[in-house]
Amino acid sequence: MRLDDRDIAILRVLTQEGRITKAALAERIGLSPTPCWDRLRKLEKAGLIEGYGARINLRKLAPHITVFVAVEIADHTAARFQAFELAIQRYDEVTACWALGGGFDYLMQIVTHDIDAYQRLIDSMLDARIGLSRYFTYIVTKPVKGPGGPPLDILLGGGRSS
Repeated sequence: MRLDDRDIAILRVLTQEGRITKAALAERIGLSPTPCWDRLRKLEKAGLIEGYGARINLRKLAPHITVFVAVEIADHTAARFQAFELAIQRYDEVTACWALGGGFDYLMQIVTHDIDAYQRLIDSMLDARIGLSRYFTYIVTKPVKGPGGPPLDILLGGGRSS
C-alpha cells in the first residue's frame, strides 16, 4: 500500500492518541471528517492499523515485576520452533515474545506478581516440555523509556535519527 503525507499523519496521531475522535483527527491532519474516515478505514483494512488499546500504568495497578527472558530451544528444527511458539501462547504472563537471530532463539517479556511467581511459571514451562532448554533472566529494575509508536519519519525516509 502506498502512503501519502495524510496517511502518515493519521498513523502518527493515532500512535500517540488512540482515543482521539474522528472529528478531532480530521481537524489535526487538515481533512474534512468523511475523507479522513475513509482513509482510516483503508489503513485498517490494509492491516497497517492492527488495533487500539490503552497503556496501563502497572505501578498504580498492582505490585508486579517485569522480566525479560532470553531463551534457547533444545532442538533447532522447524517443528520444535513451531511447537514452542504455539505453546507460549497459553501463558498469559508472557506479554510479548520475539524470535531472534543470533545467540538466543527467543526473547520473552513476562509480567507477573513477584519473583516466586516468575520461577513457578518457568518451572511449569520446563515441566510442560515446550522445548525450553536454557533461559537467562533479566529483571527490570525501573522503566526508562516505555513502548511508543514506531519512528515513522525515520522508517519512511522523511527524517533522521538524533
